[in-house]
Amino acid sequence: MREHRLKQKLQQGEVVLGPFINCAYPAFIEICGHAGFDFAVIDMEHGALNTLVAEDLCRAADCVGLAPIIRISKNDAPQIQRALDIGSAGVQVPQIETQADAADVVHGAKYSPLGSRGLSFYTRAGVYGADGTQITDRLNQESLIVVHVEGRRGVENIEEIVSVPHIDVIFLGPYDLSQSLGIPGQVRDPRVIDLMQKCVTSIRNAGKAAGTFADNPETAKQWIDAGVQYVGLGVDVGIFLKACQALVHAVRS
Repeated sequence: MREHRLKQKLQQGEVVLGPFINCAYPAFIEICGHAGFDFAVIDMEHGALNTLVAEDLCRAADCVGLAPIIRISKNDAPQIQRALDIGSAGVQVPQIETQADAADVVHGAKYSPLGSRGLSFYTRAGVYGADGTQITDRLNQESLIVVHVEGRRGVENIEEIVSVPHIDVIFLGPYDLSQSLGIPGQVRDPRVIDLMQKCVTSIRNAGKAAGTFADNPETAKQWIDAGVQYVGLGVDVGIFLKACQALVHAVRS
């Protein structure tokens, strides 16, 4: 497997960009690498992807130097382990609301002594046994842990969540946050933006990277200016839709 620099870039204060991937066709994720993205979030929460497909998407990402991150459907140790065992560069876990939730993610993602991730050398992450006994220390160091804070309760507990060791990115989900505030989909509402900005300050003060989603360059730049480093920039199906709409409009207008 290719060694990715995503975690090092974040530790050095760089901004990284990556789309969410819902499509099973490996060429889509290869194209994202050729386009210059740093990572891609293989979406097993809202997408229709299964583990075998996700593993092949990780292979395709490795071919072009793109760091594959798996977003699982819930905070569940077996799901976390499977996402990492198939050779992803990290795992992204939704709906984190408390310090205990965040600690559970670390517990499931890290091998002993940092956690209790189940150990098998015969996985893609372990190069099918070729890596020997070095697998635990190496993967504990390299794997990226991203947790989603995307509801009112998580925002209220942000100071406790950011205090949990070994979490690399706190990802602020604007859409679910807007829903928890009773204004679903209104991600540019001042109430959503204000809470997110306060969270970014807390995250950065704790020495961690802040992340969020943006569906256009203008929004992405605004959050980067506010201190966000890890930007989920669009979704593959939405990017394709907008490109098709622009083509049709250009011909018919």
